[in-house]
Amino acid sequence: MRRIALVTLVVDDYDEAIRFYTDALGFRLAEDAPRPDGSRWVVVEPGEAGSGPGLLLARARGAAQAARVGDQTGGRVGFFLHTDDFARDHARMTAAGVTFLEEPRHEPYGTVAVFQDLYGNRWDLLQSAG
Repeated sequence: MRRIALVTLVVDDYDEAIRFYTDALGFRLAEDAPRPDGSRWVVVEPGEAGSGPGLLLARARGAAQAARVGDQTGGRVGFFLHTDDFARDHARMTAAGVTFLEEPRHEPYGTVAVFQDLYGNRWDLLQSAG
């Protein structure tokens, strides 16, 4: 069986990113291990272990990668955080300082609102209809 296990998200700072994803978004820190080159292997996951892809938080190296921090998808929504309770998670994230770019809206496919992570990457918070 094949599945996507991780998606890399280029960040400015490991600890700042860990705090945002764990505290503001409620992810869990799955791994944080030093690497011989001075970098770290940092993985955060939105759910239980093995329940879906995690994010590999990779500190930018060099000007080209640093230029991509916060704009990995050219301003489009590039990440989708599904929830089983939109109102709960929207309220918790708002209280934690997450910036929502719009009011929640109800679409045929579910309830959704676009938010930014701490670097400006756009995400959908989404509860599927039915």
